[in-house]
Amino acid sequence: MSAATWTIVGYLGAVTLLGAWLSRRNRSSADWATGSGGMGIWMIAAGIAGTRIGGAGSYGVAGDVMSTGLWNVWYGITTFLALALVGLFFAVPYRRLGLTTIGELFLRRYGRSRSAVLTSLCVQTEYLVVNVIEPLLIGVILSGVTGMPLWLGIVIGATVIITATASSGLKGTALTNIIHCAVIVGGLGLVGWVGMQDMGGWAAVTARADAALAAAGVDQASWWSLVGLGWFPIIAMFFSATIHTPAASVYVNYAASARRERILVPSFLLAGLIAAAMPFLAAIIGVEALARYGADAGIAGYHSVTRIALDSGAVVGGIALAAVLAALISSGGPILLASATMFVNDWIPGSSDFSPRRKLRAYRLTAIVYGVIAALIAMVFGYFIGTASVLEWLLLGFAMVVPPAIAIGYIFYVRWTTEQAVFWGIASGYGLGLLSWIVNKLVFESDMDAPAYFTTLVPLVVIPVVSLLTRSSEPDPLGPSFHRRLRTPG
Repeated sequence: MSAATWTIVGYLGAVTLLGAWLSRRNRSSADWATGSGGMGIWMIAAGIAGTRIGGAGSYGVAGDVMSTGLWNVWYGITTFLALALVGLFFAVPYRRLGLTTIGELFLRRYGRSRSAVLTSLCVQTEYLVVNVIEPLLIGVILSGVTGMPLWLGIVIGATVIITATASSGLKGTALTNIIHCAVIVGGLGLVGWVGMQDMGGWAAVTARADAALAAAGVDQASWWSLVGLGWFPIIAMFFSATIHTPAASVYVNYAASARRERILVPSFLLAGLIAAAMPFLAAIIGVEALARYGADAGIAGYHSVTRIALDSGAVVGGIALAAVLAALISSGGPILLASATMFVNDWIPGSSDFSPRRKLRAYRLTAIVYGVIAALIAMVFGYFIGTASVLEWLLLGFAMVVPPAIAIGYIFYVRWTTEQAVFWGIASGYGLGLLSWIVNKLVFESDMDAPAYFTTLVPLVVIPVVSLLTRSSEPDPLGPSFHRRLRTPG
């Protein structure tokens, strides 16, 4: 095997073994889901940053830069804004409410489960996309480096993610994410620098990129512009990638994991800075891949990103690809964990009465089953829908989570928000967003980001209007105690 292959195999093996070793620390469901509230600022920041880097922030941005232009660096900006939004306005309330999943918030506020179940559906839509993307891109990397079949690479990727998650829990994934984040930034920064020097510096890279764009018939000025596709997709990216984040259940887990309440805000801000660096590095590599190999889209573009890493030298290429694997695992692990905790707590009847050990077993079994199903979908995606953009799919998943995020904002900061308004705001936003995407694809055959506008603007209007129509003069039995907990330091 080549040096690059040995580096990748060694990294995957080390992560798997570390996850298995960390499993000894998990003796209850609280250990697995929240680290029993004993984590410090660096572990929380690395864990959170890893959730936002993943395949979309690395291969997704690099591949989409090759095909649609430099405007994709906005993903880095929206990533920082997203984590800052949660840290400043939502993380502390989540901790004070003692939540394990985001759906529990609606039960605490209104005593009814329908909004909780609907929110869980919205969030699971995004998480299914993430749980499919990560093993798929690991398969693409392993296939490109070793020549193994794509399906086998997906199986290996899924096995690593499932093993690391099911065994190590939140604290284990956060600890390994410290390693992952260092490898990601250092490895991709190195390959970007080496690749640029090999081509004669940045001026030579841009000249070759211009030639590749001209050969492909692409407008160069538009491709290089940060608003090359107009403001419509940029605003849509902000709506989906930033506004959805408060409803992403994994951040409830991290809010509960903090050793002290006061470290939550700096932890999220630090995580935003770390995670935002990745898309900018990926964009540089995307420009270099375009300069060397021409404009490609979808899976073809992701293979080009793998090639530029390997062409930078066996050792450097191995480090770079290990960095991308780190990005995929760092996102896949916590997201799979949050998917399992949501499924058990929100969808399994009687789970609130489980003993800590029984719930731990349920979490682990659910993570394994969920991961296997996601891997099977990844195989179908890779072989039959391989030209699709990973970043496009992720932004669609993000958009589906915007309605409950807006609802949570109303619940926290507009006291007269009613349960009926929350339910219909989430339902209408999710339903119309999904319908607009289907119509867009099947009728107009367009890649426009219309779903994000529906999932954002519809609940923004529906929730206050329905609240005004359904306000009751009767005393609110749960409202005062709910808001009192929000004001009480944890």
